[in-house]
This record gives sequence, C-alpha cells and structure tokens, in this order.
Amino acid sequence: MQNILVIGFDTRNVVCSASRAGYTVCSIDAFCDLDLRECAYASAFLECRTIQELHQLEASRIKAQMAEFGLEFDALVPGSGLEMLNHNDFPFPVLASSPNAMQKASDKLYLSKKLEALGIPHPRCYSPKELDAIEYPVMIKPASGGGGIFNRIARSKQELLAILEELQGLNPELTEETIVIQEFLEGTPSSVSLLSTKNEALSVAVNEQLIGITWLSRLPFAYCGNITPFRTDQAEEMEALAEELMLDFKLLGSNGVDFLTSKKGPVVLEINPRFQGSLDTVEKAMNINLFEAHAGCFRGELPEKPEAKGFAARGVIYSDRELFIDQKLMELILREKGADIPFQGTVVEPDGPLTSLFACTSTREKAIISLEKGANRIRAFIENQLKREDT
Repeated sequence: MQNILVIGFDTRNVVCSASRAGYTVCSIDAFCDLDLRECAYASAFLECRTIQELHQLEASRIKAQMAEFGLEFDALVPGSGLEMLNHNDFPFPVLASSPNAMQKASDKLYLSKKLEALGIPHPRCYSPKELDAIEYPVMIKPASGGGGIFNRIARSKQELLAILEELQGLNPELTEETIVIQEFLEGTPSSVSLLSTKNEALSVAVNEQLIGITWLSRLPFAYCGNITPFRTDQAEEMEALAEELMLDFKLLGSNGVDFLTSKKGPVVLEINPRFQGSLDTVEKAMNINLFEAHAGCFRGELPEKPEAKGFAARGVIYSDRELFIDQKLMELILREKGADIPFQGTVVEPDGPLTSLFACTSTREKAIISLEKGANRIRAFIENQLKREDT
C-alpha cells in the first residue's frame, strides 16, 4: 500500500502524518492550506461548505477529482464530515470504521442511551420534543461537527427557545433535528486518543482540550487546540472507559472519546469516530506516527503503548473580523512555524480559524506561555496593520 487519498473538510494533519510515514498522499479538502499542499503529492478543493452538502456528496464527484490526480490509489481515508462514505462505492479499501458503526457513535442521543445502559457517567441528552422535561442549565450544540462555534448555554426554557431561533438564523441547517440539548456539567474538557482493531483497543494519550481560550477566540466554547499529555488522577479510568467504548461500538483505527474530568470522576461527552484535532500534539508528545498506526489497525496490529516525551500544545487562533491574508501577514505566520497556514490572498471569515501554533516544552505551563506569546505577536501585527491602513 503506497498511494493514499484523504478526503474531508479539514485534512491537513492526516495528510502530513501520512506523508511523514512515507506514503504518497493526495487530498480533497475545503482549505488546501499551504502546509497541506507541501505534504501532499497533489490536492484539490472540496466543493462543499455545509453539512448538508457534505452528506449529499456523490461518489461520482469524488471519483472525477481522483482521476485528475493521475494515480492508482491503494486506499481511501475519510476525514471530518465524510465519515459516512459508502465503502462499496470505491474499488479499494476504505481505512475507516463501517458507516453503520460511525453513525451510531456519532449519534449523541443514541450514545446517551447506550452509556446509560452500560452504567457509564454521561450528561443527559434531551430531544426537542422533551422541552417541558428539561432540567436547566443545558448545552445546545450541533449533533455533529461545528468545533464548538455554535455551542450555547440555556438556563431557562425562554433562553433555549431564543437560542434555537438564533442558531437557525446563523445556519439554516441547525434545526430541531440537527441539534442536541445536553445537560450542562462543570469540569475540565479532555479526551482520550485511541487505536483499535476488531479485538483490542489501546489508549495512546490522554489530552487536555483548550476550549474558549480568550486569547485564541472570542467564542466561549470554540475548540482552540490541545495539550498532550493531560496529567490527571482520572487518566486510567478514562482510558479504560474509552477502550470499552471502542470495542462496544466496533470502531477501527484512530478514534477519540471526549470527557469532562469532574469532581465526581470522568464523564463521557461524545465519541469522535475519526482522526481527531489532537493528532499533532499526540504525535509530538508521544513520538508516534498515528497514520502508520491507524493503517496497522486494519491489519490487526497495535503498537506498543507510547510514553510521553514532554508536553506538546496546539493553539488554534480565530480571527475576530474578516481578514485578508496579504504577503506580510503570511510571512509572519510562517515565521511562527505553526500549521494550517493560509495562502496569500485568502479571506478568513469572522470567527473563522486563522492558523495553528505549536509548542513543545518540558512543562504544561511553559507550553501555554509559548502559545500565548505567539498568539499575541500575530494579533498585535494585525492591529498595527489595520491602524496603518486607517491613517
């Protein structure tokens, strides 16, 4: 196996991991960032911008773009947004869990009932038909994806109804059928990254999630990155629960489970049946190539459990305004030696991701300081640039 196609909304981390493992990788993705193009043999734009468009993407369109790459592919890896691709539509292996397994793992209402049956702590989920039964506060979020951008807290029925109306105004696809109402709990957002075969599951890393970090995003629940490893006395219990869920849901390859570490113990929030945003920090901290390990899972192979070599952090900076990427700003971002680097001429939407920064240090505290300094340099440059344009 040598030639790999990765397709999804944002595939940079998967493509670059596969490239580092020695594969020839082509990508179809919605961003086609500078560093993705440097890792990929070839890349093409995914002409989908909404969940509905992704779900309606026909195999014939994918095959037409594949043909333009001029390669005979040995395998396909679906990324975020395209987990439900029909494996039978392609003449080569799809390195992913079955669409049925992914659908069950991604369905937050189904997951809530399953966790209840297994006796695993989790926030209660309500359907929109249960408005009169809801105990507040609750979190309202998209049923899939979103990166926390559309997450809201409601403390009363009046607030809930107002939020449902607001979300539909922001995105017409966010209806009562496509959102989840979830009991709101306090705790530290975290995750477990795993590898699994048909018979075994291995926890590779426990990660701290950076959510709504004010110097990275003005959105209170936006996903802003990770720190690996997360040092917590709940780690072993989290790993055991996550491994149980991988086998119970029959998930294969690289997958993740999101948790809250609370005063009462770990609480399962959701399953991510795909490569996760923590891929970069897991690889850097644990000295493992996750794409190679993912491919091995489909041969029934798991690596030895890795040990952390320090702390690795990723911080995702969001733009607080519509932002044109000119040459000077792109050069500054390049000097920060991060990832998800936009091309010159790109326009970043308000509250859209601008770029990612990395830090590899001996302590968590040093990693946070390094990320914040980098973010401040970029924001200061943008502010100064805008002031010059106004004078």
